[in-house]
Amino acid sequence: MFWPMLAVALGFLGIAVLGVLGIKVFVEARRLGRQVARTTERIQQAAEDLERAATGLARTGETLR
Repeated sequence: MFWPMLAVALGFLGIAVLGVLGIKVFVEARRLGRQVARTTERIQQAAEDLERAATGLARTGETLR
């Protein structure tokens, strides 16, 4: 009777460990998703700034001709 109870206890423990690891992976994936979104916004802002600067530079070049 000892071995079957030990097997059930170890099975439950294994499922509990997998659950904890699954929760950790979920939390880290959400954190990574937020970080990617934040980085994407920063890249978009930098692209808009670069476009504005290039437009201004092109306008300045046209006035010099």
